[in-house]
Amino acid sequence: MSQEAPGGRRSTMRRMLRLLVGRLLTAVPVALAVATVVFALVHLIPGDPVEMLLGEGARSADVEALRRRLGLDRPLGEQYVGFLAGLARLDLGSSLTSGRPVAELIAESFPATLELAVASLAVALAVALPLGTAAALSRGGAVDHGARLASLAAVSVPSFWLGPVLILLFAVHWDFAPVSGRSGPGSLVLPALTLGASLTGLLTRIVRSALGEELGRAYVVTARAKGLPERRVIGLHALRCALVPVVTVAGLQFGALLTGAVVTETIFSWPGIGRLLIQAIRQRDYPVVQGVVLVIALTYVLVNLATDLLYARIDPRVRLGGAG
Repeated sequence: MSQEAPGGRRSTMRRMLRLLVGRLLTAVPVALAVATVVFALVHLIPGDPVEMLLGEGARSADVEALRRRLGLDRPLGEQYVGFLAGLARLDLGSSLTSGRPVAELIAESFPATLELAVASLAVALAVALPLGTAAALSRGGAVDHGARLASLAAVSVPSFWLGPVLILLFAVHWDFAPVSGRSGPGSLVLPALTLGASLTGLLTRIVRSALGEELGRAYVVTARAKGLPERRVIGLHALRCALVPVVTVAGLQFGALLTGAVVTETIFSWPGIGRLLIQAIRQRDYPVVQGVVLVIALTYVLVNLATDLLYARIDPRVRLGGAG
């Protein structure tokens, strides 16, 4: 056994490395497809960014001069080729409104969105794991019914309604947290609750279902027959295996949190990439819109990759793709 363990670990590492390289290579055509779709869509948005920059009363000569300086007078195909050439150099271009590099704007805004997404996921897991576990252990009981009702309500309530309600209650009425902005840990509470509410309801239902299924399996019955403490049977064996679908959904939803943060960041004036995206769309700032959406898509791909690699750490029964 001791002689086979190192070889098994090396084999696992090779499989993980193959999966990592394969997914990273897959990310290239995904990024290209996303970039193409976004480029096409943003140029279909009604409105002229040059006229928005100069105002409706600007002289036509000034409008044409600025359009030529920004490269917007070139044919769309030529602009697309230039956009792809910039991506190949890891250059997302410059903002049409501020003139600053798009990568710099995203680098300033992305940490705030990442902070909000991590906090929202932490809130969801902190509530869903104990609540879903309690519901699974009391199937058909009052706790189970209450947990299912609460999770259904959390999933059903939209963030654009929940956010203002939380602001009225906890910021205006009780003065518990700041209304908007990113001024400290307290300002993170309401946005994280708003963004994490629907995920909390979803994860609660998944934990309840997955753990309830694991509790009826033979290995749980055997562990109980051996006289193991109930806490150890549930926490060390059943819950660990039940976490596999939870990790799947949490990983996928973490990428969704980055995109879902657009509404929440707008409500709470949170200075993340969601708010940056909304501002860029309003101003018809094509390079910023393209850069933000591309970063969100690549982040989604990387999160899915991390989720796949985490499977084997949680449940040894899971085999990495392409392992043979």
